[in-house]
Amino acid sequence: MVGFLKTIFAAAVLATLLVVGNARAQTYPDYSEVYVNDFANLFSTEQAQEIRNKLEDLRTQHDIEFTVVTIHSMTDYGHAGAIEPFATGLFNTWGVGHAERNDGVMMLVAVNDRYMRIEVGSGYGTTKNDAMKDIIDHTILPKFRSDGYFEGINRGVDQVIRDLTGAYPGESKMSGSEKALAGAKRVLENLGAWIWLILAPFAAIPVKLFRSWQRNHTRKCPYDKTDMVRLDEHWDDNHLQPGQITEEQLDSIDYDVWQCQICQHVTIEAYKSWFSRFGACRSCGYQTLEGDETILESATTSSTGRKRIDYTCHHCHDNYSVTRTIPKKTSSSSSSSSFGGGSSSGGGASGSW
Repeated sequence: MVGFLKTIFAAAVLATLLVVGNARAQTYPDYSEVYVNDFANLFSTEQAQEIRNKLEDLRTQHDIEFTVVTIHSMTDYGHAGAIEPFATGLFNTWGVGHAERNDGVMMLVAVNDRYMRIEVGSGYGTTKNDAMKDIIDHTILPKFRSDGYFEGINRGVDQVIRDLTGAYPGESKMSGSEKALAGAKRVLENLGAWIWLILAPFAAIPVKLFRSWQRNHTRKCPYDKTDMVRLDEHWDDNHLQPGQITEEQLDSIDYDVWQCQICQHVTIEAYKSWFSRFGACRSCGYQTLEGDETILESATTSSTGRKRIDYTCHHCHDNYSVTRTIPKKTSSSSSSSSFGGGSSSGGGASGSW
């Protein structure tokens, strides 16, 4: 009996230690500013500043704290599970919003987890849950599903600000007629984007026709002035260097080989791909170099970051790495301030893609 009780006691102690250990493993990132904390490196400097300007204006004009946070994964901070408790814990740890009104807002995106949440302060109760869910489902997630993270977040920020204040960013001081004009402009801009998507294939037709004519019109031999013949893909490889053949296989450059049937003179013409991801190799010079980028240290408003680019040549197999400096994030005069000490009771909405 004593042995059984000892076993039960030891199991209880072990379970307690495991719970305590897991609880201690839970951490949260430290914020570098109150507007945009892009730990997942989704934004360029210009994109982060565009969002920051809107959130800073919201705080200046309406005294509402709204912060955007991106992370790679919640497991990086010791959390395995739903995004809701993590978002609430992060919100309360940072103290987003006014301490008495509890009117802060946090947009959290966990990219690798493919989850996001808009967490709102406890001052809103449940009144914002449906609106935030609608913004996530109809504005943000459609962009996320095509990897348009900045577009989804940026438009989502606009919609959240409109829901909080009744006006889109930059329109709070506009008259009714000015808001109407701004609304019409947004419609035209969106319509213009759709028109461009429709017309772009037709606009490309003349370019394609010119390039086709440029490649297909008959060449004259520079020596005997007779018409040359373009060799097919099988035979033109006999006149190409191994590196040029690799370029064709990678679709970085396409080669046409023209041969004179009288004097056998050969002319080789290169046509570089418009959208190739391959660059020129430092060793062999062919357009067969591919780079893979890794963030070593993320940039903040107070310090630069570092990234490493690993290069591999698919022709000569040269491998090397270079390290580049990531510029500091742009900081406004008030973006280094702290949050107001607000809290959340778990209100808001979540989504996945």
